[in-house]
Amino acid sequence: MKINDVAKQTGLSSKTIRFYEGKGIISEPARQDNGYRLYGQKHVNELMLIKRARLVGFSLEESGELLALSRDPSRRSADVKEKAISKLQEIEEKISELQAMKTTLETLTSSCPGDDGAHCPIIEALNNDGIVASPACCGGSKKTQ
Repeated sequence: MKINDVAKQTGLSSKTIRFYEGKGIISEPARQDNGYRLYGQKHVNELMLIKRARLVGFSLEESGELLALSRDPSRRSADVKEKAISKLQEIEEKISELQAMKTTLETLTSSCPGDDGAHCPIIEALNNDGIVASPACCGGSKKTQ
């Protein structure tokens, strides 16, 4: 298979496929005498695993680690589960951070009159460090309004 065929099957761009190959994430395809890459079903399967892992939040590096585990017949499911649990915890932390941001923005927007006047509690809070900042965001510390 040529790269365009693989791209169609996986929904990934040729550029992305070449990038994954260059990073050593997927198996290196064979080359024809003219230098064209020849991909097989194995490459499609590898690319789909990476694509699906990325869809559930794994980074490219983590997806590569999962692909490596999938190739290892002596892998332990406990190792795979550990990676998934770790990713789940990371996602839960991000959700908490986003919820805190949402709550802060709701508070700020409800306190702003939104009229033609210059007085704006949102600007005041941003200028006076009176907002709740997640420690993961911007090196901030938690403050309450």
